[in-house]
Amino acid sequence: MTTTTAAHPEDPHANDAAPYGGGDPYADYRGGDFPFAELVDLADRRLGAGVIAANDEFFAERENLLIRERAVFDPEHFGHKGKIMDGWETRRRRGVDGAQPFPAPDDHDWAIVRLGAPGVIRGIVVDTAHFRGNYPQRVSIQAAAVEGSPSAEQLLDADVKWEELVPPAPVRGHAANGFHITSERRFTHIRLCQHPDGGVARLRVHGEVVPDPEWLGLLGTVDLVSVLNGGVYEDASDKFYSSPTQIILPGTSRKMDDGWENRRRRVRDTNDWVRFRLVAQGAIRAVEIDTAYLKGNSAGWIALSGRNGGPEENAEWFEIIPRTKLQPDTLHRFKLPAQAVATHVRLDAFPDGGVARMRLHGALTEQGAAELRARYEEVAGQ
Repeated sequence: MTTTTAAHPEDPHANDAAPYGGGDPYADYRGGDFPFAELVDLADRRLGAGVIAANDEFFAERENLLIRERAVFDPEHFGHKGKIMDGWETRRRRGVDGAQPFPAPDDHDWAIVRLGAPGVIRGIVVDTAHFRGNYPQRVSIQAAAVEGSPSAEQLLDADVKWEELVPPAPVRGHAANGFHITSERRFTHIRLCQHPDGGVARLRVHGEVVPDPEWLGLLGTVDLVSVLNGGVYEDASDKFYSSPTQIILPGTSRKMDDGWENRRRRVRDTNDWVRFRLVAQGAIRAVEIDTAYLKGNSAGWIALSGRNGGPEENAEWFEIIPRTKLQPDTLHRFKLPAQAVATHVRLDAFPDGGVARMRLHGALTEQGAAELRARYEEVAGQ
């Protein structure tokens, strides 16, 4: 079952946005508050996602779909093929001849996206920002589970099973169109279809990462909190400037807002914190805390605590790293005197300030490996 922000209009132009009239192009943008947007974007380029194929990208390249920043509009930006848009835009479809100038009812354009982190999809946002009269009348979305590194040709093979997540549904122009997804399967790729043609600015695929337990087992020591391995940000005292999920992204941050930064704390004897759930129960052996690009606003001190089990199990927090001073714009490495077995960790910042990245190096316990295997088998079935 899916839901979308637009209803089937009798008027085919009922979902159009008004033509751009100057000034702030986002002034009349129709956004949306989607609860699933708190979850990690499985199609984030920073996780390795990519748009690997499209049947048409005449006006604007398919790769624009996964740009992290919101779409930009320049009313004077034209090229040899026409108006240059910050999104994926196909040419206008035509019928077979002058007597039948409109495309057939089933005609559509498509783009295939490789998810950076395979997992269970909980919601999808199809953003048509700045596409006011040239957005698709409807979109549909399918998903497939194909392991390895398949080519576009392999994914288009008739033997590949594509599950429909969103049947053809109307969307609004210059708007964020959200769809709740209820499938409990693990997917590796999605296919976005435009009916019959048009433009989409951005695509976001929010969900829960489900890693391959065999791969983690082969690696041995892994980052137990990384998004790529299934780590999840659960809660935080403050997310004013950026999402705490960025702390557990792969790679190093590239600028100041590519980590977690909170507002300035003004209440004495309080501090900021963020809580994470590990991929499964693991034994932490070493920790990295990176304040890259955070110079006058990095956390002054941090402490790291662990918990082995959830609150329903009355699990208590224990100290992994005591309160320790941090240096700005610096990678800090901590060798633990003894491994810390945990399912959750809490990073405290005193009194406030930013952290770019955190790594928890270790290995799954026997119990954790068994739980991850059971989860994987539950959602990876055909």
